[in-house]
Amino acid sequence: MKIIKVNNYEQMSQKAAEIVLETVQEIAQPVLGLPTGSTPERLYELLVRTHQTEHVSFKNVRTFNLDEYVGLPVDSDQSYHYFMNEHLFRHLDIPENHIYIPNGQAENLEQECAAYETYIKQVGPVDLQVLGLGVNGHIGFNEPGTRFNERTHIVELEDSTSEANARFFKSKEDVPKLAVTMGIETILEAKRILLLVQGEKKAEILRKVIHEEMTEDIPASVLQRHANVTVITDIEI
Repeated sequence: MKIIKVNNYEQMSQKAAEIVLETVQEIAQPVLGLPTGSTPERLYELLVRTHQTEHVSFKNVRTFNLDEYVGLPVDSDQSYHYFMNEHLFRHLDIPENHIYIPNGQAENLEQECAAYETYIKQVGPVDLQVLGLGVNGHIGFNEPGTRFNERTHIVELEDSTSEANARFFKSKEDVPKLAVTMGIETILEAKRILLLVQGEKKAEILRKVIHEEMTEDIPASVLQRHANVTVITDIEI
């Protein structure tokens, strides 16, 4: 792993934006894997600002989102469809048919997972996969205990994940219990992975991810297996 040490969230986001923009500008038809949550918010702001002020085009970009809650309408302000549109997509020139987000309202979720894998195979591989890190070591919604060979699947969210995401809802009880997530094996097929980790509350888990043995109890530890991972963090490791 390559470790880029920064001083704060702003520097982390700026460096991440540089790497994403390099990918967008250097590859003819770039494919990006994108996360949601508080970690990438400033990154997305910077991408939008660059598009608007420097006229960098995203029209050839294709995107795959890591995950989506099961059962939330796409226009719910808590859905990841809504998040991505508000923070990124509606501000850029990415064609709507270049955007792929799991459908958490699909009648047959197993078929939706299989279809998502098919889309990735047809369009991909992902050139740059951006990841955040959960306090329990999850990437995407791949919770502790997820098999490393898992592909896009339905997952029951751990209590710690629901607690961490409760700030986006009226209460923890309102957080959906299930999600569709890109699987670990699917994530590892990206050509390059960018892991963004900020704040002391994630210091212990990040050190385990980087320095301890790979274990399915810490899903992100599998990143040790990937040949091209860059970690950007303000944590001393």
